[in-house]
Amino acid sequence: MEAAVTDTGEELALDAGPVTGRKVPQRTCIVTRAVQAPEAMIRFVLGPDGAVVPDLRARLPGRGAWVTARRDTVAEAVKRRQFQRAFRGKAGAVPANLADRIAQALREDLRQAIALANKAGCVVAGFSKVESAIGAEPGVAALIHAAEASPDGRRKLVAALHRRHGGSISGIPIVDDLSEDELDMALGRDHVIHAALVAGVGATGCLVRWRRLRSFEGAGTAVEEPGSARDDGGAPPPPGGA
Repeated sequence: MEAAVTDTGEELALDAGPVTGRKVPQRTCIVTRAVQAPEAMIRFVLGPDGAVVPDLRARLPGRGAWVTARRDTVAEAVKRRQFQRAFRGKAGAVPANLADRIAQALREDLRQAIALANKAGCVVAGFSKVESAIGAEPGVAALIHAAEASPDGRRKLVAALHRRHGGSISGIPIVDDLSEDELDMALGRDHVIHAALVAGVGATGCLVRWRRLRSFEGAGTAVEEPGSARDDGGAPPPPGGA
């Protein structure tokens, strides 16, 4: 993505309405004044009661204000009353936990994307099935672990990735942001600890939403690497990877 530039104008301009079409102009963050692509931002509109409503799809009616899609930037917008300024005093009281609400909405967005990918046949669940999918064609597009997944289970699946890809496993993202309960809801089954995305349109959509959530939380989207904190709690894998 190109480096953002800064709009130094005094007005915190609102857009003209929801996003339509494929070509969308860059937007100005009402907090930082950085000009960025809409994909890196969150649009906000006013509800009928004057409430500030996050518009994750940028499709809600009315004029909108844009904020860089980061937790700290949204919190700063609330603290500095930037929404009231942008909407020229028409915005009602903005909840102090707005950033938390957005984070939860992004988690729900990811959960729904996994559910859709599952319906499209792009998800396998269960340790044995994931291990088999890693060794089969076309392989996996990403591993999914419940947040509660044990380091041992993670290590064993990393070992399977090494057997398949050798030192080239850096292209396999690890999605471990959702709880077991959230994965159960997404996949319509109980006790989902390990799953995987296989190649397909559904997998692509999941990873777009996952990266958006991670970016909002200020977390990296680094892929699985041997000995990383995300695969086994930081300890180097034992000989044989198990």
